[in-house]
Amino acid sequence: MADRDFDYDSTLEACARGDERAFQTLYRQEAGQLLGLAISMLGRRDIAEDCLHDAFVLIWRNAGRFQRRLGSGRAWVHSILRYRVLNALRSGKRLVEMDDGFIETLLDERPQAEQLALDEGERRLLRSCLQRLEPPRRHPILLAFYRGLSHEQIASRLSKPLGTIKGRIRAGLRALQECLQA
Repeated sequence: MADRDFDYDSTLEACARGDERAFQTLYRQEAGQLLGLAISMLGRRDIAEDCLHDAFVLIWRNAGRFQRRLGSGRAWVHSILRYRVLNALRSGKRLVEMDDGFIETLLDERPQAEQLALDEGERRLLRSCLQRLEPPRRHPILLAFYRGLSHEQIASRLSKPLGTIKGRIRAGLRALQECLQA
């Protein structure tokens, strides 16, 4: 579990100034959890390690792009890893396939990605809002986020027209946004 007192924002700003010690501290703070997240999404440790390495290279090179007014440093770090993992998934590097039942069980468990990026109150609120969505809207959103599937892939998997899937995702995200802001 991450140290709640760790100052991600200042650490990233120090990395942007070329502070290698700050980068090492960030690596020690997050590498284990990021690796666990990547393994859970990819199903393969070797590819997860590659994604983790690439993510930290990007974090170091792009730390100057982090802006604390746009969100937390920790979320920024996790988003970089998530995009690396999604790229690996899209390129077909994932060998362990999970059935779609796994996606729905994420609402009942503590999903690693969600657990790592949000504090307990935010996690409960997000889970509650997701549970309020009807399954035809919730399922495509979860497939997109946790599986990294494109709209076209979701439409194919769910045997629904592409326009229907896009509409469900749009409506579901709008409903989530309203719920989270309430």
